[in-house]
Amino acid sequence: MAKAGTVFICSQCGHEESKWAGRCPECGEWNTFVESAGGSRARQAAGRDRPRGTDSIPLESLSADSGERSSSGIGEVDRVLGGGLVRGSSVLIGGEPGIGKSTLMLQVAAGAAGGDAPRGQTLAAAVEGATSRQRGAGRILYVTGEESAAQLKTRADRLGIGKNSVEVLCETDLESILRSLQNLKPVLVVVDSIQTLTSPELGNVPGTPNQIKYCCYEIISYCRERGCPVFLVAHVTKEGSIAGPKLIEHMVDTVLYFDQSESELRILRASKNRFGPVDEVGLFTMTARGLQEVKNPASLFIVQRENETPPGIVVAPVYEGSRVLMIEIQALVVPAKGAISRVFSDRIDSSRVSRVAAILEKHLSLRFSDQDIYVNVAGGLRIGEVGIELPLAFALYSARTSIPVSSKTAAAGELTLAGEVRSISHLSRRVRTAKEMGFDSFIGPASTDADQELVWTIVSDIAKAVKPVFA
Repeated sequence: MAKAGTVFICSQCGHEESKWAGRCPECGEWNTFVESAGGSRARQAAGRDRPRGTDSIPLESLSADSGERSSSGIGEVDRVLGGGLVRGSSVLIGGEPGIGKSTLMLQVAAGAAGGDAPRGQTLAAAVEGATSRQRGAGRILYVTGEESAAQLKTRADRLGIGKNSVEVLCETDLESILRSLQNLKPVLVVVDSIQTLTSPELGNVPGTPNQIKYCCYEIISYCRERGCPVFLVAHVTKEGSIAGPKLIEHMVDTVLYFDQSESELRILRASKNRFGPVDEVGLFTMTARGLQEVKNPASLFIVQRENETPPGIVVAPVYEGSRVLMIEIQALVVPAKGAISRVFSDRIDSSRVSRVAAILEKHLSLRFSDQDIYVNVAGGLRIGEVGIELPLAFALYSARTSIPVSSKTAAAGELTLAGEVRSISHLSRRVRTAKEMGFDSFIGPASTDADQELVWTIVSDIAKAVKPVFA
C-alpha cells in the first residue's frame, strides 16, 4: 500500500498516478512508474502543487489584459511576434548551429531590460508593482546550459551590452532552474537550450524526447501562471525541423525559425503564432557587433548589374507580412540530361514551377517536357505566395527563348490552369513600391481597389501578358 503523499511518475512521459500500475495509461509503456514521495519534485521546487479539481471560470468574467504587448527591444523581433511580447507566452526558436540564436537571445534579453536599443515600452518597464527595492523586480533571467558564465560575458562585451537587468544562470538541472525562478521572479526568461535540460525523475541523460517534453512543460507552466514570457532555444535536425518531439511545437504559443540565406543575411520567420500572423519575416545582418536590423529591405534582394539583364531574370514585388520586398527570380532552362526532365528549385516550391511550366507549354506552345529547369531567388529568401506565378512565367519564357526582360520591368499576378491572370492582394501597394524603386513598367492583372494615381499594363491571360514584355 502506498504511503500518504506518495505518487508514481512514469519515467517515459511524466504521467502521475496515485498508485503503481504496470502500464502507463498515457504513453502505453510497461513498468515505467517510479515512486516519488510528495509528488513531482520539480513542482515542489516551484511550489506549484495544487489540489485537483480546479473550479471553472465564466468566459465573460475573464480579462484580456494578458494580451497586452511589450517591446523586446528589437524591432524585427517584435514584427515577427506580431507587435511584441505577450505576458505569459512561450516562444520556441530553432536554427542551425552557429547561425546566431544565442547572440539574438542575448540581444533580446538586454533590449527587453531596457539596457540597449530601447523601443517603446520595454518589458521591464511594463511590469506593474516592480520596485527597485525588490531583488529581481523587472529583471531578465538568462539560463544557459551550453556556455560558461565567462563565455557569455565575452559575447556580451563583444556585443557592447553594458549595464542592464540581465542575470545569468549556468544550470541544466530542472529543479535548480525552477527554484531560481521562484526566488528571482523575473519578467522574462531565456533558456539556451532545451536539449541540455535534465530532470532526475526521468534519468540523467539530456536531450531525450521525454526529458525535453517534461522540462519544457514545467518551465512553460511556471511562466504562464506568473505572466512571464519565456524563450526556448532549440537545435534543428539536418532536415531543418526542430530537434526533439514534435509535441514541443504544440506546447508553445509561438514557433520561430532562424535561417541563413546565401549571404550574411539572417531571416527570422514564424511557423506558428497564437498572438499574431505567421507571414511576417525579420531581417538581420551578422556583424562584429552582433545582429543588426535591416532598416530598408525593399531593394535588398535585387542584384545590381552594370551590363544588360541576362535572359531568365525577372523582378517581382512580394508581399511579406506588412511590407513589400522587391525580389529577383532567376530561371535557367537547359536540355534534359536523361530521359526524364527535372525541376531544381529550393526557394520556390518545385511543384509550382512545374505547374507554371505546364501552363506555358499548353497555352504558348513552348516545350519544357524535354528540358531541365533551374529556379532560384536572389538573396536566398524562400517565397511561397501566389503573386510570383506571373513573373515566374516570364522568367521561364525568357530562359527558354533567350530573350531578356527589361531591367525596368516588374510583374506580379496569379496564374490559373486555364492561363488566366488573377488579381492578388495589395496589388496597388506592390505597384507603388516598384515605381518608387525606379521601375517604369509594371505588368499585372486588374484590381478592384486600384489607386487612381497608379497606372500599369493590365493583362487578363498569359498569352496577352507576354506580348508587351517580349515584343
